[in-house]
Amino acid sequence: MPINKIVATKRGKAAIAAAMFAAVLAAGQSYFAEPARPAAVILATETLIKPWEGLVLKSHWDPYAKIWDICHGETQIDGKPVKPGMTFTTDECEAILEARVKRDYYEPLTKQIKGFTRFPIGVQAAMISGAFNFGVSGMVNSTAARLAVQGRYREACEAQTAWNKAGGRVVQGLVKRREMGDAQRAGEAEICVSGLSQ
Repeated sequence: MPINKIVATKRGKAAIAAAMFAAVLAAGQSYFAEPARPAAVILATETLIKPWEGLVLKSHWDPYAKIWDICHGETQIDGKPVKPGMTFTTDECEAILEARVKRDYYEPLTKQIKGFTRFPIGVQAAMISGAFNFGVSGMVNSTAARLAVQGRYREACEAQTAWNKAGGRVVQGLVKRREMGDAQRAGEAEICVSGLSQ
């Protein structure tokens, strides 16, 4: 269960609306066309992944994961581990992240979680962000995924907040990321419930 109260917010609803609008624009302004970037991918990338991962243009050592990373938390580039001294431009990092979120998280979730693309956009985005942070397998086999498949979306949003530990300890940064965020960044549960009818 979440540590803090999970509520829909104006910023969460605005982020969902903006992602849906961007997806329509990406589809060539046709609401009926399949978007190049689904709204859930845009929402997860722009609202949940980038703000929490930050942007690092030169590889650096992540003391929590004990691994080198670059850009928006990338630990591998073209299947090879990130090494000390690597550098990328902002545009290169954006392209790497955009391709990876759709290919490595959205597409596997759509194949492995029954009815995933019919979940509310906020639920999909929270799950994509969670999978980005703790793995597709973790998400697919989670209580959150099981509840979402049953249509119990609010409970699914709350269940995902359990992924708030590192090294067996609750980490306040992960509590914020999984729940209601902070003053600058939305949390996964916040976005998850902001798209649900109340």
